[in-house]
Amino acid sequence: MEFVPWKTFGRIIERHKGDACVRTLGCADLFRIMAFSQLTWRESLRDIEVCLDANHAKLFHMGIAGPPTRSTLSDALNLRDWRIYHALALRLISHARTLGCCACFSSSKSSWVKSLRGPRLAASIDPSIPRRMDSNSAR
Repeated sequence: MEFVPWKTFGRIIERHKGDACVRTLGCADLFRIMAFSQLTWRESLRDIEVCLDANHAKLFHMGIAGPPTRSTLSDALNLRDWRIYHALALRLISHARTLGCCACFSSSKSSWVKSLRGPRLAASIDPSIPRRMDSNSAR
């Protein structure tokens, strides 16, 4: 989370009026929750809610006041403008390019779009990538 430009993200949220009429879960908190969910391989709103409840004591260190309910997450995901997170993703990609940390962010658009596919799709395409054990695959 240290590479996320929070001031820039705040300006993007203001530009798109992302937190207008929002009472409980702002765009930045939603981003933190969705990043946590992606990194911990959560697959549904129920799964996200249970995981956040289980890590209730650690949420403060992530910058989240408390675990949101499933209906709050659902409403937030449905009502937020996708352009907010698109603009943030473009900013993070440009920052990664300036750092030169990854050759996959070259100038061609198709290469960085392929890098955004995620580990599950990459693992299903390339068998050399280690896969996470699912509860269904152990049977």
